[in-house]
Amino acid sequence: MISEKFPKVVCFGEILWDVFPTHKVIGGAPLNVALRLHSFGVSVKIISRIGNDNNGKEALNYLNEAGLNTDLIQIDEKQNTGYVNVFLDEKGSATYEIFKPVAWDNIQLNSENQNIVTNTEIFIFGSLACRSETSKSTLLSLLSEAQYSVFDVNLRPPDFTMDLIIDLMRRSDFIKLNDEELEQISDAMGFQNSTVENQVKQLAELTNTEAICVTKGGDGALLYYESQFYSNSGYSVTVKDTVGAGDSFLASMVLKLLIEKANPEDALDFACKVGALVASKEGANAEITKTDFESIT
Repeated sequence: MISEKFPKVVCFGEILWDVFPTHKVIGGAPLNVALRLHSFGVSVKIISRIGNDNNGKEALNYLNEAGLNTDLIQIDEKQNTGYVNVFLDEKGSATYEIFKPVAWDNIQLNSENQNIVTNTEIFIFGSLACRSETSKSTLLSLLSEAQYSVFDVNLRPPDFTMDLIIDLMRRSDFIKLNDEELEQISDAMGFQNSTVENQVKQLAELTNTEAICVTKGGDGALLYYESQFYSNSGYSVTVKDTVGAGDSFLASMVLKLLIEKANPEDALDFACKVGALVASKEGANAEITKTDFESIT
């Protein structure tokens, strides 16, 4: 049962199937974030688009069984539901082959999703949806309506430009990215100091953003919030696969820091714990139990 004490959250972007050599699982960063928030008891919706095909029907069935609201998921009669080929190396780290065009490249702006975003406290989006002009235009319109926006940076060549990424950052209140993405952006912007902290400070100045979180894989994460730095060295786990670990990290950070208003250090620790637990399991939306939390140190 969803608790009404939580503010509403809306995620925007891709719903797709992650296709592994032996199986497929539902995915897409915005959906992964939405599903993890939903598992925490947060009232959440996702604005996306799927095809009128078997993959689309399977996706809707999965989400309905999970209890996630599907009111804002559009059906495309021409384009197929999104899918991605996933390849894991010997350490469980993932690389992706992303296909286009697909249904989520054609997310339409309408009065319903405008009204929802206007009246939602937190709007979460990624950069991948901007690879098409239609979904990009819809996103930019919704961003202008958002009360508080959270940007999950996702640098997938060739589907971005650095100008676009900086523009999206400047429209955001909270930015989450990984250390490799920070390095790439810092190089492109000509930041002079090589330390992560100084790169983050320069990025905060450039984008006028007071909240930036940098994930560092198995080495934890760094949070810059209200002009202070918080660091967590992470948790050691046996990695099954890294798919969706960063998405669950972000959902956990949104829950603790932005919704529950927890201490930033505690919020960062919780997010690192959840991210590590997801990496220790198969698939982006693996269940996390109380026993899992008790077992990780």
